[in-house]
Amino acid sequence: MTAFAIAALLLIMVPGPDQALITRNALIGGRHAGVLTMFGGVLGVAVHATAAAVGLSALLLASSTAFTVLKVVGAAYLLWLGFQMLRSAIRSRHETVETATASAPRRGIVYLRQGFLSNALNPKVALFFVTFLPQFISTDSGSPQSQALVFSAIFAVLYVCWFGLYIAAVERLGRWLRKPRVKARIEQVTGTLLVAVAVRLATATH
Repeated sequence: MTAFAIAALLLIMVPGPDQALITRNALIGGRHAGVLTMFGGVLGVAVHATAAAVGLSALLLASSTAFTVLKVVGAAYLLWLGFQMLRSAIRSRHETVETATASAPRRGIVYLRQGFLSNALNPKVALFFVTFLPQFISTDSGSPQSQALVFSAIFAVLYVCWFGLYIAAVERLGRWLRKPRVKARIEQVTGTLLVAVAVRLATATH
């Protein structure tokens, strides 16, 4: 279990779409927006983790049609989100810190949905759990499904702990990070990263 926790934490810490999206939303909407995005991401991860535990992810990956449909939908969403970020980066160059804060979306469901869909529609997350979890499951002790669920819960807790600390750090540096030029650059990097992930996802082979 310790080996799994260490490996999972290292994987969570690797920069990716989650970190980019959480960073951007925490800057736009403050700590509550970052936290909601994080919890949305956890819910998206939970979908694949639970599916992997009961064998549904394996079924998904065994079906070329199902994999392709999820891949296309996920890539389209990330592509749309990426272009939204790039458009926002252009607007941010002409904003003040006060204007940026005032124009932030107020509905928390927006942030929660973004975090959820970015993971729930990503078949690579399903692939991760199907290939990663079995390495730590022992068929000699207890139910494999129960062990998979426990490991998935540990992953979710580590995810929340790491990004909770990360959001706190972003909030501490928020005044500097919200400067129009810095904010625009972060949104530009975030948008570019999401578009790149979308393209990579769309071209992934089963």
